Amino acid sequence: MGQRKDIDGSTGVPTFYGSELRWKREEAGLTLQQLVEGSFYGPSHLSEIERGTRRMPTELAEHVDRVLGTDGFFRRRCEDVRRAKRRGHASYFERVLEAERHAETIEGWCPTLVPGLLQTEAYARAVTRSAHPLAPDEDVEEKVTARLARARLFEDDHKTPEYWVILPESLLRQPILPPERNAEQWGRIADLARRRRIVPQILPWNCGAYPLMLGSAMVMTFPDAPPLVYTEAQYSGDTIDDPALVRQYRKAYDRLRAAALPPEASLALIEQAAEDDRNGKSRD
Repeated sequence: MGQRKDIDGSTGVPTFYGSELRWKREEAGLTLQQLVEGSFYGPSHLSEIERGTRRMPTELAEHVDRVLGTDGFFRRRCEDVRRAKRRGHASYFERVLEAERHAETIEGWCPTLVPGLLQTEAYARAVTRSAHPLAPDEDVEEKVTARLARARLFEDDHKTPEYWVILPESLLRQPILPPERNAEQWGRIADLARRRRIVPQILPWNCGAYPLMLGSAMVMTFPDAPPLVYTEAQYSGDTIDDPALVRQYRKAYDRLRAAALPPEASLALIEQAAEDDRNGKSRD
């Protein structure tokens, strides 16, 4: 059995919530398994909640309150934890934040932008400011910081998901940033690919009609849960778990991948784009 680790409840709302949960569970003399009996969740899920790394589903909080006799405390505090975890993100993105950290595979596509997990600080700031032109600087910086924090999952050797991304070639020709900043953006993607953290593919600009032309899609699979699809517009997003719709997106993504260039050729294009921007060369 591994050594029990203390939880520092002072580091934030989720860990405070988790430390209170563990304290009440142990005060009642219950193991993780005993506390989740009668619910649809396993002890590992509850353990991650106690450590502050996973959100508490409402139905599980209600179950815990009944078993521990805590008079609705954990149900009432659920929303506090969710707000803390999604700070800097829209409420509709909450489920994706949770899913990314536990995904086995993530496959992304966006026809107009570099996906958020791959954005550099300069790129994230530019697209955030374009979406919220009148927002105070501190609000923009909070969103940028939150977006960059998501990319930490690429640095964990034990939990890094298999991440596949398809990028339209038009992005390589679209100067959202000054050349030196564009070079940083393409360089980041190339670096992640060379480090075997991601697999990028480029969809050629002249490939004709292709699947998923009308919007973005993120397909996520999990070792212990059904797959999810996330789609997003400028100010809204939708998480899809209907099996029939998920299968449709799965098939469309596979067809899109078949229309894209192989990973090796795609990486060469990305590296060339970074080099051109560093040297101030036009790719028109």
